[in-house]
Amino acid sequence: MTSTEDRRAVPTATYRLQVTADFTLDDAAAVVDHLAALGISHAYSSPLLRSAAGSTHGYDTVDHEHIDEARGGREAFDRLVAALHERGLGLVLDLVPNHMGVADPAEAPWWWDVLQHGRNSAHAGAFDIDWDFGGGRVRIPVLGSADDVEKLEVVGREGGGGGAGELRYYDNRFPLAPGTGSGTPQEVHARQNYELVDWRRADSDLNYRRFFAINTLAGLRAEDPEVFAATHRLVLELVDAGAVDGLRIDHPDGLADPKGYLDRLAEASGGRWTVVEKILEPGEDLPESWATAGTTGYDALSEVDQVLVDPAGEAVLTELDTELAGAPVDYAQLVHDSKREVTDGILGSEVARLVRVIGELPGVDTTQQTEALAELLASFDVYRSYLPDGREHLDATVAAVRARRPDLTAALDALHPVLSSAGTEAATRFEQTSGPVMAKGVEDAAYYRWARFAMLNEVGGDPARFGSGVEEFHAAQAHRLARKPQAMTTLSTHDTKRSEDTRARLAVLAELPGEWADLVRGLLDRHPLPDRPLAHLVWQNLVGAWPLSRERAQAFAEKAAREAGLSTTWTDQDAEFEAQLQAVVDAAFDDTTTRAELDAFADRIALPGWSNSLAQKLVQLTMPGVPDVYQGTELWDHSLVDPDNRRPVDYDLRRQLLTRLDEGWVPEVDDTGAAKLLVVSRALRLRRDSPELFAGYTPVTATGSAAEHLLAFDRGGAVTVATRLPVALARSGWGDTALQLPTGAWRDVLTGERLVSDAGGLRADQLLARLPVALLVRA
Repeated sequence: MTSTEDRRAVPTATYRLQVTADFTLDDAAAVVDHLAALGISHAYSSPLLRSAAGSTHGYDTVDHEHIDEARGGREAFDRLVAALHERGLGLVLDLVPNHMGVADPAEAPWWWDVLQHGRNSAHAGAFDIDWDFGGGRVRIPVLGSADDVEKLEVVGREGGGGGAGELRYYDNRFPLAPGTGSGTPQEVHARQNYELVDWRRADSDLNYRRFFAINTLAGLRAEDPEVFAATHRLVLELVDAGAVDGLRIDHPDGLADPKGYLDRLAEASGGRWTVVEKILEPGEDLPESWATAGTTGYDALSEVDQVLVDPAGEAVLTELDTELAGAPVDYAQLVHDSKREVTDGILGSEVARLVRVIGELPGVDTTQQTEALAELLASFDVYRSYLPDGREHLDATVAAVRARRPDLTAALDALHPVLSSAGTEAATRFEQTSGPVMAKGVEDAAYYRWARFAMLNEVGGDPARFGSGVEEFHAAQAHRLARKPQAMTTLSTHDTKRSEDTRARLAVLAELPGEWADLVRGLLDRHPLPDRPLAHLVWQNLVGAWPLSRERAQAFAEKAAREAGLSTTWTDQDAEFEAQLQAVVDAAFDDTTTRAELDAFADRIALPGWSNSLAQKLVQLTMPGVPDVYQGTELWDHSLVDPDNRRPVDYDLRRQLLTRLDEGWVPEVDDTGAAKLLVVSRALRLRRDSPELFAGYTPVTATGSAAEHLLAFDRGGAVTVATRLPVALARSGWGDTALQLPTGAWRDVLTGERLVSDAGGLRADQLLARLPVALLVRA
């Protein structure tokens, strides 16, 4: 194939880059040599279209016609593409079709025009606005209180040199409709196509769809062909020109018609490789009819995490959690209650709009209808259905709520056929709402409230499932190969709660549950906090990322407490509690005994944590799918939740270490992280250079006394071998354990060593003498 055809084929591996004003497109171009040396086929960029000023992520696009100037603009984009093509690499671009940034209306031309001209705006149909609710005015929740209407100012009135003028509230700027600029600011405000309201009314009275509960991200109607064309014009031009070779679609669950969107995108892009940022619950599959290679890999992340967790640790950690919580935690009930807080709180506006869309139901009053909808949303077992796909989830949820809440039977009986009618506005809006309720209730609440074992509290995971066996992992990979062999796999993203290496270290706690429980009890006795489960969550994350700076630790603890929303919240902060929490974190650095204990325990779990890191990385890079490496994670990266995971990456160090590896150095497993760089670069290069070795999937059997500590599979010539449960293995040793490979000579791609499998197999103690992982090919 030509190089262009290579770039436009399915990637062999991607490398995620968070492009920002501090790491620009030119900075990205400067590391292309390193990415090529690693062995990837495609760089994978965060969103690059013009976004809100100061954005550190790019998911708040304000203008779809331009590459973001703060990130370098079109010229820098072209330089990045040229650098990639020079090295034979392609580019995968992240797209945000569901919403637009509207924090500053003056930055978003479409939104500004809608606010200025209302329903008559040329862009009124681009946004999902309920004009009939609110008297034909868009409700914007920015005021400190209703009384702050008195603080509005009019600047540049008509005829005063300022054009039509603006209405201002402190630094917030809003347009004036033509001919409305006379009178007091309050009189002017009353004439506008928008109404500035108390920010607290966002929970109940908004009339535009948002991304989750973020008022400054307004939902777009991508299902409209004209909106699709306008918001994708530049990106599709880049695809046609050969500058963009693959696409990542953000939050398809927010779209009115995900299947229709993906069909339109596939046709417009010429069928480019496309993955969707879709969170699947365990056992859930994407609809087969979707025009996508698969998800961005949270499901793969969970499969890899689970096989490294020792189920034997569950009882002790559950006992500790019960002790700290004061009673056994019913996680399913916790999830339900957290989701109900969302339906009754920050997403109340969405539930209210759903009630308005459905309208009156015979024999059911509005209160009962609202309660039934909230219960259905809080009980939904997946993020959303895609009617007619996923109808079984709706049916099961209705049945479950009916059994639990017989008082809602009449409302449920009336709602069920309405919500089952695929393609109707009512059914579609229910589907668009269930995902945000799940995300805010589970990822951003329950995960911070249940601290039994934080390693499992990860996007796409299920904290109630405490580990899995090797056979279950093999079955999942056979399923993956059969259904979505070109889907992305990942271990870390910009949205993960903890980086892969932090989770790998925390997995060791399941092998040392008694030691951890004793340490935690001592820490809580010495540094009490009223919210003991939160304290346990904080201590887990600190030891997972230890050593880290005080500033990073404090930032994580504050975010965790406010996300949990039990002792303090983002909107109603408890200063006394937050001061207590700050003191607990400070103790980790300032209390001599506590610091010594953390140092000692971190040292205790460091080596098995590194073993887990190498195991999960090699498995992820070689399992079925297209592996992604998140920026910087080719070395150890013990990050916590964003923005901690978006810190600058030292690429000079990575280049230096990779040069040494290419000169023949086989490093020790130590704090340099060079062993992980060895695993990443050798696995990626093998996938790039010998893709025929990765066409199948066959489990490889181990025999002997420590066979449970081996996870091995043959991808069709490349054999992955990884160590699991390293603490127990360290106690017992490999003994007579052997990998049952065909007889003959094999070469470990990681170390270069030649090994021989005889009638008894390949001895594990010989194979894994230098590293806890191996990647074998026929010698």
